[in-house]
Amino acid sequence: MMPVIPLVTVPTADQAIDLAREAEHGFGHTAVMHSRNLDNLSRMAREMNCSIFVKNGPSLAGLGFGGEGYCSFSIASPTGEGLTNPISFSRERRCVLVDHFRIV
Repeated sequence: MMPVIPLVTVPTADQAIDLAREAEHGFGHTAVMHSRNLDNLSRMAREMNCSIFVKNGPSLAGLGFGGEGYCSFSIASPTGEGLTNPISFSRERRCVLVDHFRIV
């Protein structure tokens, strides 16, 4: 599920952000931007409104590969489930014993 998109050059960062928003189609999945300009990074984050926004790194960093957090194998956040974690793939079990097995 890695993004595949051709590179396009435009004169300004604002035009680049507008094109990125159009290409993302409002899916709200993942956006990546490389910039040293905090105003441009901030605008991109607001405009894209994605579940994962990676700044100055590879898109895999958004899933925990070389980025912050734990490795996530799925991103279902646009549908409401959110990023997966080890708890997502495990089942909590409880064993309860009442009376008649008291060891003192």
